[in-house]
Amino acid sequence: MNRFEDRVAVITGAAGGIGRATARRLAAEGARVVAADLDEEAGRAVAEEVDGTFVRVDVTDEKEVEALFAAARETYGSVDVAFNNAGISPPDDDSILTTGLDAWRRVQEVNLTSVYLCCKYALPYMREQGRGSIVNTASFVATMGAATSQISYTASKGGVLALSRELGVQFAREGIRVNALSPGPVNTPLLRELFAKDPERAARRLVHVPLGRFAEAEEIAAAVAFLASDDASFITASNFLVDGGISGAYVTPL
Repeated sequence: MNRFEDRVAVITGAAGGIGRATARRLAAEGARVVAADLDEEAGRAVAEEVDGTFVRVDVTDEKEVEALFAAARETYGSVDVAFNNAGISPPDDDSILTTGLDAWRRVQEVNLTSVYLCCKYALPYMREQGRGSIVNTASFVATMGAATSQISYTASKGGVLALSRELGVQFAREGIRVNALSPGPVNTPLLRELFAKDPERAARRLVHVPLGRFAEAEEIAAAVAFLASDDASFITASNFLVDGGISGAYVTPL
C-alpha cells in the first residue's frame, strides 16, 4: 500500500517503541517522516532509517513545538499527519495517596499539555491545506479504572481523549480528522522497565487481556496508519481502542 505517498507525517516520541514502529510503517507506505524526540541519538537513527528528518524537541516547550511543525512544513511543504505520541509513565506516579504534586504535574505536562501544543501548531497548516489527520495517543486506562493505579497517567490520558473528541468535532467540516488511539499494554521498553521492577503488577494486568499477551508496537503502528489514512475518512472524534479485548472483558479465558 502507498496510502501516504506525497504526505508528510510528524511523529513525537519517535525514538520510542510505538513511535519508531509507526515511523517505519508510515514511511513504508510512502510518507515523508519528521521524527521528533528529546533523545537525539535514537531519534536521528530512526530518521535515517526511514530517510526522514529528525527534530530535537521538548514537547512541553511551546516554542520548540511551534518550531517542529514549522520545520516540517518548510522541509517538505505540508503537514498532513500529526501523530502526537510522546509520553511518560514514571515510577513515582502511583496511587493518589503517594504521588507527589511534582510527579503529577510532570506527567500532565508531558502527556497532556504536549498534545494540546502539538494540535495547536499542527492545525493551522492543516486548515490552510483543507485536510489533515491528527492521531493522539491516549490509553485504554482513559476509559477503565485500575486498582494498580498510576493516577496522573490515567488522568492525563482521559484528558487526551476529551481533547481529541472536542477537536474532532470542531474541525470536522474543514477536512481535518482528530482521533484518540487507546492502546492496551504494549511490549515496549517503557512497559518492560516498569514491570521488571514489579512482576506482580505485570501478572495482575496480563490476566485481564483476553488475547493473553501484550500488544507489539507494530500492531499499534498499524492502527495509527489506518486512522491517519483515507481508509478512515469517515472516522473522527473517536476513541479507537486497540487493547486485546481488555475493555470488553468481564471474565477472561483460562
